[in-house]
Amino acid sequence: MKRSIIIAIIAAAILMPATVYAALPLFVSSTINEPPPVVKTSESGTAQDGAGIEGEMMEKDEGAMVEDDSAPGESMEKEEAMVKDDEMAEKEGAMMMKDTSGAFAGAGDGIHNAEGSARVLNLEDGSAVLRLEDFRVTNGPDLYVYLSTDKGASDYVDLGRLKANAGNQNYELPSGIDLSKYDNVVIWCKAFSVYFGGAQLTAA
Repeated sequence: MKRSIIIAIIAAAILMPATVYAALPLFVSSTINEPPPVVKTSESGTAQDGAGIEGEMMEKDEGAMVEDDSAPGESMEKEEAMVKDDEMAEKEGAMMMKDTSGAFAGAGDGIHNAEGSARVLNLEDGSAVLRLEDFRVTNGPDLYVYLSTDKGASDYVDLGRLKANAGNQNYELPSGIDLSKYDNVVIWCKAFSVYFGGAQLTAA
């Protein structure tokens, strides 16, 4: 057997698995339809009415008044400090977790396409979720969801493997993530470092 034929056989044996691995997902599509996240307003999971909440707040206030036997000046200083802390927390929370959304677009190469929308849902318990809606992207062998500073994923936060290349799906966001910095939702192929599509988040 000629040497060139042997080399060709060896090359085919090496390249064939990689080719199948990369091309097979293009012919297989998966769909998932997760409901929007449900917000629990109490430990039991049931919402409290306004009267109940107001009553609890009044009881807490009365208890605080009874327990606080410090001097008037000290009480005022404590209250001012608490107000400042609350204001700073609100500002930081507004900066970190804004209500944002964006529309998906593909890579623009005629091969990797994406459509649908991305939304950041801020939940009452302080957590946040990235939700992909009416979503569809060209399938790939090793796709992940990133929040990135750009399309090239030079600086990103990994939200996990893409659950399906079509449908509605939720991804929990890390606490305190700065969405003014990581404002690109990116569908990224880890195996081949390829951008499949993304959506830039903007204030709703």
